[in-house]
Amino acid sequence: MITELTRMWLTRSTKPFAFRSEYDEALPFADCKGLGLYVHIPFCRQLCGFCPYCKEVYSPKKCSRYIDALLAEIHQVGGQYPGRKEATSLYFGGGTPALAADRLGEIIAALQEHFHITQGVGVELHPDNVTIPVLRTLQEAGVTKISIGIQSFQPRFQSILGRSPVRPAELAEALAAVPFETVSMDFIFALPGQTFEDLRTDIDTAFQIGANHVAIYPFIDFTFTTSKVPPMPRREKRALLDAITRHCLEKGYARSSIWTFSSETQARYSSMTRDNFLGFGCSATTLLRDQFKINTFSVEEYCKRIGAKTLPTALTLRFTRRQRMVYYLFWTAYSTQVDARDFEAFFGVPLQRMYGLELALAKLLGFVTERDGVYAMTLRGAFYYHYYENFYTLAYIDKMWGLMRREAFPAGMRL
Repeated sequence: MITELTRMWLTRSTKPFAFRSEYDEALPFADCKGLGLYVHIPFCRQLCGFCPYCKEVYSPKKCSRYIDALLAEIHQVGGQYPGRKEATSLYFGGGTPALAADRLGEIIAALQEHFHITQGVGVELHPDNVTIPVLRTLQEAGVTKISIGIQSFQPRFQSILGRSPVRPAELAEALAAVPFETVSMDFIFALPGQTFEDLRTDIDTAFQIGANHVAIYPFIDFTFTTSKVPPMPRREKRALLDAITRHCLEKGYARSSIWTFSSETQARYSSMTRDNFLGFGCSATTLLRDQFKINTFSVEEYCKRIGAKTLPTALTLRFTRRQRMVYYLFWTAYSTQVDARDFEAFFGVPLQRMYGLELALAKLLGFVTERDGVYAMTLRGAFYYHYYENFYTLAYIDKMWGLMRREAFPAGMRL
């Protein structure tokens, strides 16, 4: 209910987000500025019960067939632009992209035929993949940033999540031997019994063994996952998030988003805060000025579509102007600030004219401060963004991904 009322208020309409089984064969990305690229590799050695992302158990033969289809999709979409389109960044997610480490160079080369990537290439890694041979393979392929899904260095929390213990010393040895521009480590907070001291130890250990960037994500209980982890009460969760934030800021780490902190200015790892992006592979999403689309979650159906020289789009949302503004503001706010000048440059209308009342209310409630047209979140605002994001996830992402896991090409969806 809270997300529905918020949507109606901010879009000034009762019209829902209507996803339909349609798409444009020629994607209108030629005039997009700040274009990001994302590639999904949906294979894992074993499936973690808490993970909601599109994935399946790794098979060398199936993975090879999938990569062949992925290359065809890249050329099919990229070939629509005459020349090389500038792209800010390229990120590989999964799944476990390192299972295809020997072919990532091939994928990057295919993308570079059509795109000029200006801010580097990032790859997500399972801790088991952080070995000197794998890291060297990635580095030789052109990878400049890595993100390691630690979740926790402490065995009791790894056990809760159904994962094996992580060995910090082995990670440190590999990271020292093969350096990257950004080494990010991901952690989950709000697990049962987890305290500030637990998280402080994890964060401090990460920076000590070679990370220059950490991401601390809240545990979210998706309805379609098999995890039985109980949620942490709201007051306890807020105290934990505030304590983590204060600790990182006192250490001198820069806050680059709601849940990320870096020890070096240039260390950045986020595929989310982009005005526009193209997604390749199963479950990958594409965001353009007037539309949002999502690819099928089925590896088999994805390969069939590509084999038929047809895009693997499952659903497409055609934005109204206000809907696009809400989407823009929600994900831009993830970086903890919104610049009114950027909003006006994107939409051609002042932010104050469209949402002056909401911004004034946010300032009054202590959620944001404003200086020279830049609205920055306070600690209070960051918590409530996180709190609302949890509602958004369950009201939108959970429902969409749940449907997509059941049906390769749904007839439609209204949110």
